[in-house]
Amino acid sequence: MEYQAIVFALIGVLGIGAQWVAWKTGWPAIALMLLAGVLAGPVLGLIDPEHTFGALLEPAISLAVAVILFEGGLSLRLRELRKTEGAVIRLTLIGVPVGWVLGAAAGHYLAGLAWPVAVLFGGILVVTGPTVVIPLLRQSNIESRPRTILKWEGIVNDPVGALCAVLTYEYLRRSLEGGTLASVAVSLLVASLVAGGIGYAAARLMSWALPRGHIPEYLKSPVLLVMVIGVFVASNLIQQEAGLVAVTVMGVAMANMQIDSLRELRAFKENVTVILVSGVFVLLSASLDLELVRQFEWRFIAFLAGVLFLVRPIAVMASLAFSRVPWRERALIAWIAPRGIVLVAISGLFALRLDQIGYSGGTVLIALSFSVVAATIVVHGFTIGPLARVLKLTGPKKSGLILAGGTSFSFGLAEQLNELEVPVLIADTSWQRLARARQAGIPTYHGEILAEATDEHIDMSHYQALAAVTENEAYNTLICNEFAPEFGRDNVYQLGDAGNGGSLALPADLRGRALFASGLGVEQISRHVRAGWTFRKTPITDVYGLAEMREELPEESELLMVLRSAGTIKFFTHASQPEPEPGDTVISYVPPHRDAHASKAAA
Repeated sequence: MEYQAIVFALIGVLGIGAQWVAWKTGWPAIALMLLAGVLAGPVLGLIDPEHTFGALLEPAISLAVAVILFEGGLSLRLRELRKTEGAVIRLTLIGVPVGWVLGAAAGHYLAGLAWPVAVLFGGILVVTGPTVVIPLLRQSNIESRPRTILKWEGIVNDPVGALCAVLTYEYLRRSLEGGTLASVAVSLLVASLVAGGIGYAAARLMSWALPRGHIPEYLKSPVLLVMVIGVFVASNLIQQEAGLVAVTVMGVAMANMQIDSLRELRAFKENVTVILVSGVFVLLSASLDLELVRQFEWRFIAFLAGVLFLVRPIAVMASLAFSRVPWRERALIAWIAPRGIVLVAISGLFALRLDQIGYSGGTVLIALSFSVVAATIVVHGFTIGPLARVLKLTGPKKSGLILAGGTSFSFGLAEQLNELEVPVLIADTSWQRLARARQAGIPTYHGEILAEATDEHIDMSHYQALAAVTENEAYNTLICNEFAPEFGRDNVYQLGDAGNGGSLALPADLRGRALFASGLGVEQISRHVRAGWTFRKTPITDVYGLAEMREELPEESELLMVLRSAGTIKFFTHASQPEPEPGDTVISYVPPHRDAHASKAAA
């Protein structure tokens, strides 16, 4: 018991630790998790998944993949498909068959697999999957359309690739009994449709039950989690791997239904998914058998090269030919196709079954699948950023600021940020209050920022932080609480300090961080605006630092933020006092009575 507990703890530490290191260093998280598992498993012998989990290892990984796939489906909005110029449909209807054929040819001619085994492995190779694509996209800074295409493809092709392998295996098995390819394909199609129907019915049931109070708040997330597992298991009883279709359909269907509780549920699922992805990857790499590595032959290198440089690029280019997707985006998509746990899990499953029905070479699939996973994770993980920069497909740096509220205060701040070329956007429900910003050429959003449609009009990936600066403190708190999961609690700000309101103050755990170290509130800002206070930007140099700036500013001035030379924003709050460095710019809020020397220093 103690040994199993230690293994569980070690898996968690290694998985989450690898993700934290990736966040700090910018290295690909999936590569670090793979490395952590290899070191802890076959190299050091600290983790032996087969010994620890026994017969439960395979179903545990399968259930984890099901939850990950469902959570990925929750992030797929059908309206995003309009922005992909039909690329996702093309990659499924054209790319999968082409990739299947080319993957089978590479397996036979380059890896030396028998044709039946090569065809089955070629079907599995079309899988990318959210376990690898989503962590990769989370860390990379690429433009919206290729990001959306890769995300959709990874989630949709996961069950499709699994069904390709099932189709091949069932045909090989039933052909021994006189079955035909047509009969196998029809039965598999029917099973997939039934599984998809089960997933959709489950989504409809949840969309009906959640908003009507049939499930108490504290049980919503657990019930949904159990429902996903139940749908997956029930669909797999109809046809092996059909459960992947069911949970994908369920996730996509729920994502596109009007469910009030979906934002909170999605946040819970994202947290669960991060833990599951970390654990699954560590288990995946810790399960590697060094004996299989010794089976690696020189021709496998040719096979990997063929998969990387021929199979994937040709399949994508054939799919997107004559489409409206620019060639630069096609090139990026054609290169990025990391494989993960689904490839290894399905390969291991069918390797045993192929041997049972008399097809040799099944065990080689395990060595090949691990090789493909390791190669694609390392190569694609470390090249997606540089390639995006070469192709000029990097998205804007996440250094901008959203200002909720069209006030004189927000306009003055936006004007300064605009001059410093920092992405800034003012959101307000009043067209008139936004007029001044529009005339100054400052980007605006006319609409309710809390509305569901906001996601369609504002690309949040452009912005690092949000500041709610309307004249209603409670509304500012509501905005911060709503967007805290999107930006992080430390990156949503509002006027006022929870400690200044006494017993009447709004709860601190709902509020955003206080703008200004003194916690200036809405009423104080209104008085300052009427008194003519303005924003000033002050560049920091080797000889002119924060201390010199403070000496020359009026005593009652307030420091608001530091704009780092790298483009990031750091606010002065009661809990955070950033230290400006040479090359940074400090924005302060100052009264109108300033001496000439201070004005010169701030220019």
